[in-house]
Amino acid sequence: MPSATAVKKAAAFVALVAAALLFISCSSTPPAPPVTPPVTTPPVTTDNSPVRGVWLTTVNHLDWPPADSLAISDAAVRARVQQQALLTKLDQLQSLGVNTVFFQVKPDATALWPSAILPWSDVLTGSIGTNPGYDPLQFMLDEAHKRGIRVHAWFNPYRVTVNTAPATVAALNNTAAQRPSSVYVQHPGWVRTAGGRLVLDPGLPEVRDWITSIVAEVVRDYPVDGVQFDDYFYAESPGQPLNDNLSFRQYGQGFATKADWRRHNTQLLIEQVSRTVKQLKPDLPFGISPAGIWRNSAQDPLGSETRGAATYDESYADTRRWVQLGLLDYIAPQLYWPFGRDAARYDVLARWWADVVKPTHTRLYIGIALYKVGEPSRNEPDWLVDGGVPELKRQLDLNDELPQISGTILFRENNLNQPQTQAAVSYLRSRWAGK
Repeated sequence: MPSATAVKKAAAFVALVAAALLFISCSSTPPAPPVTPPVTTPPVTTDNSPVRGVWLTTVNHLDWPPADSLAISDAAVRARVQQQALLTKLDQLQSLGVNTVFFQVKPDATALWPSAILPWSDVLTGSIGTNPGYDPLQFMLDEAHKRGIRVHAWFNPYRVTVNTAPATVAALNNTAAQRPSSVYVQHPGWVRTAGGRLVLDPGLPEVRDWITSIVAEVVRDYPVDGVQFDDYFYAESPGQPLNDNLSFRQYGQGFATKADWRRHNTQLLIEQVSRTVKQLKPDLPFGISPAGIWRNSAQDPLGSETRGAATYDESYADTRRWVQLGLLDYIAPQLYWPFGRDAARYDVLARWWADVVKPTHTRLYIGIALYKVGEPSRNEPDWLVDGGVPELKRQLDLNDELPQISGTILFRENNLNQPQTQAAVSYLRSRWAGK
């Protein structure tokens, strides 16, 4: 647990960040007509080779740490087991030629580093707020950098929990005596229920300031190689929408629709985080990994020739505009479909995104669906043909062919270890290793 001095220092830093960004976050009027600002110098990186990346998730123990490590009562032994599991993964990634890991350091409203803002993540010990006895983020950075692998700190901005079960809520309430306690305890007025989860209300300026301060803490204190948000902005379901009527009444004056106001809120967060990252470390890249479809052409003539859920309408994330405004150093759309999926063809979307970034300095990485390789699918049988290798090859070939595409990211790490992906893994090793 952080010391009282560390908490005071972090609180002062959070207040400084919030004050500096107040003029952005407290706007309750619609933005002026979009005017693209002057293009700035592209971010400086020490290595401009194409990204050969992988997402390494921590939520629900999907990739790491191993769930069975929680059964180990001895904290020191448990830490060693978790560290060894991560070393094994990094060794494998190095052998495959992976040069960038997108490491989920904030899977929900908990942290995988000793934060003065967030409690420790329960994925490490089974209990929110319990110190695991080591710093997983620092350990990852040290060991990945030894192997020549870059690490981007990956944040889920608004998620508080992955479910609303009574045991989950009880665990949050049990942090009341801790420092820091859960945001659920500290700021219950910020929390909403949506899509089967507890989430923060993106319409509240205080929420955006709080998220920005968390990113700032990591950027300030750790030698991360980048910062990434995933695609969970407004995350709701038809059966359980996010009730933000109160914040809309308070802050939505002047907007024609709630949807326009929501998109404005999401952009305000991206602006805050982008500017804060550049203030702290001007050369550090900040990116987003949205779902693959911005809008369909049937909805918008500027959209792609696809028929699927669109981030503009579903998540209220105008990712195309963020690229045009120069708010992102990179964008990594999740193109999780094969060439043969007519409703969302891989090549159609890859070329559409290439056109979007072409006149900008935003780098384009493509997220591909390693998790589908070798899995039977009635709509996407391509993933099963010859172990998925032909489909994987077509996607990687197109990524190499289009000059606007600067790399590929696999979703997700543990799928490298599944029996059905081994032919694809062998192919990746033959293609990437040694580069």
